[in-house]
Amino acid sequence: MERESGASEAAPAEAALFAWGANSYGQLGLGHKEDVLLPQQLNDFWKPECVRRITGGGGHSAIVTGEGGLFVCGLNKDGQLGLGHTEDVLYFTTCRSLLGCPVQQVACGWDFTIILTENGQVLSCGSNSFGQLGVPHGPRRCVVPQAIELLREKVVCIAAGLRHALAATGMEKSKATCVLAGSDHSASLTETGKVFTWGRADYGQLGRTLESHEGWKPQSHDSALPCSGPQKSMPSCLRCLTGAAEVSCGSEHNLAVIGGTCYSWGWNEHGMCGDGSEANIWAPKPVPSLRSSPGLLVGCGAGHSLALCQLPALPALGQRPKVTGPSPDATESAESLEAMDRERWKERKPETSTQSLTSPEMGGGAGS
Repeated sequence: MERESGASEAAPAEAALFAWGANSYGQLGLGHKEDVLLPQQLNDFWKPECVRRITGGGGHSAIVTGEGGLFVCGLNKDGQLGLGHTEDVLYFTTCRSLLGCPVQQVACGWDFTIILTENGQVLSCGSNSFGQLGVPHGPRRCVVPQAIELLREKVVCIAAGLRHALAATGMEKSKATCVLAGSDHSASLTETGKVFTWGRADYGQLGRTLESHEGWKPQSHDSALPCSGPQKSMPSCLRCLTGAAEVSCGSEHNLAVIGGTCYSWGWNEHGMCGDGSEANIWAPKPVPSLRSSPGLLVGCGAGHSLALCQLPALPALGQRPKVTGPSPDATESAESLEAMDRERWKERKPETSTQSLTSPEMGGGAGS
């Protein structure tokens, strides 16, 4: 979206990263562990305009930048952040063990992370209790990303579900641009912008009402555990989302971007749908507070949400109010950020984040 510069033109709009929903482990990257019912801007994230991919897991989040950097935060009990330790992290922190190895995509499961590098290699870290790291006879957990040696062909796409992972080695003949997995529901986005959903529907996560022949029967849900139990459902198109450019699935909620508008639907107990309430949403609807900030990218964790949005354009240069000079604090902050940017990519030694706290025991709802 490049534009030619001109003295009378409005300044280019800036991008900003927003987060909301469950936050019991700091997975929103806001520096605290309180749930957030409305989208809140992450003012401290490094260069939000460079964000390329966003995703989340049971209690952790991950961001890939345009330069291939990987930033992570949240629950780290099993080393799912890949930082070499098991302490929770409350701010997005660079995964230093991957510096010099550009990342293309990241997928977060309930308690593990799968990483696809630009050269087609797949790595994994976190819990391996169910073999979800793809390492036969491996340790129960891995705190540093390790290569999955069994994948000998070049992988082009990865996905992570509750406790399983997928890797595609070629999608040239497929009309689906991506497939996504929630706890017990799935979605796909086609090359024509159509969104299909199928699977469990008791929280409105399919964005539609199931027909009786699809065999769905509501079951009681224990909020302290991930959903379980197979359910019948056929993929069906959500016509209200035709034209979608982005789709992401959480445990039982979803986000999509259509024409710059962020939509949400499904489970909303922790406010992850971003409408200010905790009532489930049964059909996709715009996130109210993001209407004036066009959505660029979205990502869901089990019970939290992230979105990269374009902020409203600044007034034209000739219309800006006069100022006496830059704020000393602002100047110092900008210089500090630039210095951090330079140093961040020079270092190669894994380092424990100073912004981390001791991990509590797993508890609460999915992603809470």
